[in-house]
Amino acid sequence: MALPTSNGAGQMSPRKMIGLIVGIAVLLTLMVIAFALPAARSTPHDVPVGVVAAPAQAAHFAESADGFAVTSYPDQSSATDAILDREIYGAVVFGANGPETVVVSSAASTAVATVLGTVGRQMGVTTQPIDVQGFPADDPKGAGLAAGALPLALGGWIGAMVIMLLIPGNRARLVAAAGVSVAGGLALVATLQFVIGTFDGNYWVTSLAALLGIAATCFMVLGLRELLGGIGLGIAAVLLIFLGNPLSGLSSAPELLPAPWGTLGQLLPPGATGMLLRDVVFFEGHGIARSIIVLCAWLTLGLVLYGAGVVRARRTRQNESGGEGAPADGTVPAGAAS
Repeated sequence: MALPTSNGAGQMSPRKMIGLIVGIAVLLTLMVIAFALPAARSTPHDVPVGVVAAPAQAAHFAESADGFAVTSYPDQSSATDAILDREIYGAVVFGANGPETVVVSSAASTAVATVLGTVGRQMGVTTQPIDVQGFPADDPKGAGLAAGALPLALGGWIGAMVIMLLIPGNRARLVAAAGVSVAGGLALVATLQFVIGTFDGNYWVTSLAALLGIAATCFMVLGLRELLGGIGLGIAAVLLIFLGNPLSGLSSAPELLPAPWGTLGQLLPPGATGMLLRDVVFFEGHGIARSIIVLCAWLTLGLVLYGAGVVRARRTRQNESGGEGAPADGTVPAGAAS
């Protein structure tokens, strides 16, 4: 059987066929790298922790604690307050005879809590770490929160796709996107809180946080699609799925990812949403400012891009109706086709 050529209608030349096959192989390779590399290279990078010790002991601990950014506290109570205020992930407490205990928060990061527990055992601590804020008993490792990154990324992307395909009219699309954000936030939190048992905070406040995250994602995708067409959807997929999901840090901590990828992940909607939910549910809103700023910035950018696409499409239609015709290259702006 001969390979299809470009001579017949709907047929593909061997060169294009090979290009398609190689392109898919490269895409799959990039997907594996994006999802597997952060986990494979997970190690502490300036993880903020505390130490309660005499000045000389604290200085020695800070010098020997590779991968940690160490802050001294006068007593265990102060260190615990710093953990609950989201200033540090945990602390090592020294006594008269050396390290006595380790204070952690598994809700802040089960991975960091495990690492600190190992550090404590290596230093001679024989007691179990004190977990000052953990996940509920139904989901003690917080697996539901870690698994929620992909639905957050895909939910807004899929919602925006469906809206663009099925709902005509610019205002109707914006209303639909707002409705998707509200319904999605309520449903996501209800699932994590009442079905899986990952959350145990105020349902309505937590839903507001989830709503903001989904809105930032959905409106960003809408804006990119309206202004750039198919290219915009590709950009959104890269930002949300290839980068946003694996770099969210929800299964570990941003400081455990290779630099600067952990920081980048917190500037994308999935990471910012996950961190916002964690801080709202388990830490009474401490540390939420950056996540809210990031999500509001993406939401605003999406609206600006959407507005620019709508204006461009309107001008194109006016030019065509005025007899100026379509652009010389025969292309139709994304907004005009949507």
